[in-house]
Amino acid sequence: MSRIPRRTALRRTTAGAFALGLALTAVTAQAAPAAAHTKSTSPDLGANVTVFDPSQPVSEIQATLDAANAKQVDNEMGTDRYAFLFKPGTYGTAEHPLQIKVGYYTELAGLGANPGDVVINGKVEVYNRCLADGGTGNCLALVNFWRTVGNLTVNINGAGQDGCRQTANFWGVSQAVSLRRTQFTGGTLSLMDYCTAGPQYASGGFIADSKLPATVNGSQQQWLTRNSEVASWSNGVWNQVFSGVVGAPDDSAFPDPPYTTVAKTPVSREKPYLFVDAKGKYQVHVAAAQCNTTGVTWDSPGRNIPLSDFFVAKPGDSAAKINLAAALGKNILFTPGVYNIDRSIDVWRPNTVVLGLGHATLTAVKGATPLQIEDVPGVVVAGLTIDAGTQKSSALLRVGRTHGHGFTQPNNPTTLQDVYFRVGGPHVGKTTTALEVNSDDVLIDHTWVWRADHGVEGFTAATPSGGTPTPAPTAP
Repeated sequence: MSRIPRRTALRRTTAGAFALGLALTAVTAQAAPAAAHTKSTSPDLGANVTVFDPSQPVSEIQATLDAANAKQVDNEMGTDRYAFLFKPGTYGTAEHPLQIKVGYYTELAGLGANPGDVVINGKVEVYNRCLADGGTGNCLALVNFWRTVGNLTVNINGAGQDGCRQTANFWGVSQAVSLRRTQFTGGTLSLMDYCTAGPQYASGGFIADSKLPATVNGSQQQWLTRNSEVASWSNGVWNQVFSGVVGAPDDSAFPDPPYTTVAKTPVSREKPYLFVDAKGKYQVHVAAAQCNTTGVTWDSPGRNIPLSDFFVAKPGDSAAKINLAAALGKNILFTPGVYNIDRSIDVWRPNTVVLGLGHATLTAVKGATPLQIEDVPGVVVAGLTIDAGTQKSSALLRVGRTHGHGFTQPNNPTTLQDVYFRVGGPHVGKTTTALEVNSDDVLIDHTWVWRADHGVEGFTAATPSGGTPTPAPTAP
């Protein structure tokens, strides 16, 4: 965990790499908003965003989510992107729980000011994907990438599931997966799916700003948990890292078990999130940076930006159109979809927020660098995937210039959160550098920089995903 110095470049890496970078001090602003109770009218967030209301029948919501999962459960290299947002309220009951499975390129998020404002009685799960021609001989989580959950509470309820599935809320994922501002109650969280046939491998993930029950690591090769609370943590394969986590396991016996525990996170900033305020208006809360924190930061200082201050981009919008909106002072919200970017989207205004929903993906066209951040303070880029195109780019995201003027601020770092890079996979991808950081005072809070080791264009790597498989332990 360290500040990234000027002229540092993160180049193409092997699958499975993710990073947490930390900058310097904190900023203060107004407190997080109060919970919303007023009826709201949903803005136009595009065809791939669904907003649920607690007045809708559970069966209707369940059917919608089941249909999406059926479409996305094997759509690893597809172009469909989805976000499902929940207005404040309670979804599901003890007798009729809402049991959600999260597929590829899917975001599930509450629209409350705090995680307790949206309650799901049921589950939010990811199971192993079985790769052996539809059978059960090769079920694993190694390729369970690209999915996001945040800002809600899950009262774990497995009613109606089979005996094994009732034993935990399963979160069998690997890289490019984010679980933030989420609270689980009433059961166990398992980071492996031990109910399917073996080998049940998984290769690592990320949790931040969450309250966790008894958590079983299982077969995850590595894991990073930041600024959270955990009732207990068991098992470990390779390294499990805890930073600012209340209840983190003791690491004095490292490497057996393989725990690394940092008592306080030196510098952090939480990811921006969309919420409905007390008047029913949509806003984006942007947290301030903080120093030496422990536990969840749901009441951390920050600022609220009305959605009207964002240009709401939709697939088909050109880079020129997006740049014009930015030049006119707008922040940018990318709705779910794939955007072909043939020239850099240039962010030069301090404190600009660039936020993606539903794994919005910027694909480089004509060798462009899809996103350029200038040497200015406070820019936040979150929730985006950036794909290399078929013509080589010099970089996919560049922060600052090689010989920039250095107008950054240590107490207001530029921040990258849940920003994922892909070179190859759905198509041939070419770039010299994935993420190039030239600026000082840059905070990197979860990235995955992937040189695809498999994909539709005929990769022949023997191991699908991020690293050498490790035998899975038996189920708890």
